Amino acid sequence: MRVGAIDCGTNSIRLLIADIDDGGRLTDVVRTMQVVRLGQGVDATGLLADEALARTFTAAEDYAGLLREHGAASLRFVATSATRDARNRQVFVDGVRARLGVEPEVISGGEEAELSFSGAASVLAAADDEQVLVVDLGGGSTEFVLGTGAGVRAARSTDMGCVRFTERYLRSDPPTAAEIAAAEQEINACIDQVLRDVPLKDTDRLVGVAGSITTVTAHALGLSEYEPGVIHGAALDAAKTRQACTSLLEMSRAERAALPYMHPGRVDVIGAGALIWRTINDRVGELTGGRVNGATASEHDILDGIALSAAQPRSAAS
Repeated sequence: MRVGAIDCGTNSIRLLIADIDDGGRLTDVVRTMQVVRLGQGVDATGLLADEALARTFTAAEDYAGLLREHGAASLRFVATSATRDARNRQVFVDGVRARLGVEPEVISGGEEAELSFSGAASVLAAADDEQVLVVDLGGGSTEFVLGTGAGVRAARSTDMGCVRFTERYLRSDPPTAAEIAAAEQEINACIDQVLRDVPLKDTDRLVGVAGSITTVTAHALGLSEYEPGVIHGAALDAAKTRQACTSLLEMSRAERAALPYMHPGRVDVIGAGALIWRTINDRVGELTGGRVNGATASEHDILDGIALSAAQPRSAAS
């Protein structure tokens, strides 16, 4: 069965067209991304900006062409943090429906967390007794999901992300020490909220998904280009992760733009993403008494979870 999945977040909109076999394994036909910054200004205004909507609708038209070219028996379009927060989300819903012929689903943070874990778990091969913490670090929100090979145990979505925290805190180029300290205080407060629902101390393995984390991994590995096959499954110890995160955080935007693996649409927000990921790594290490000393990057994430759900009967995917 060929399925289509679209993940429309705060910073990027991504398309996966994949064939799914009887065992629930996905084989990519098309996997592509455009940075549209749908969440531009939403944290401050509560509204999707006209220019951000225009960029997103242009990408949706491009994706409609790819879907027509490759075909899909089922398509699911999921929208996350920026659209959840926007008072004018109906303009977005109507525009997507007009271009793709499907109703975009504005999902809750809880469902976003479960789909992220489903996508990552599809390739993790976690044991039933291994507690895996999947962290999906997005543009407007970050999801924490603790689970095993048997499924999700606990999850929490937080309103911190690389776009939101860049706009809110890291406005200088490069960020000032005071800006970093203010952002770090808020990150720790968000992690404290997570602890009410998710026992992070039980973590056996930390897995990070989404572009900020995979870009930090590319930086730590010193790649000459962005190579998903090298990044996926790469395990970094805590010291290496901290070093890479701090380096990206302290760079100017011009220095980041010169990196061969840096997507142009991440140049201005990767500093906040790196700070969030550094702080999460530090806190998980502390909470586990050093038992978890690093993290693994995954190129498989919520997009894969959406594709897997698109193959289910409609009542189960809505």
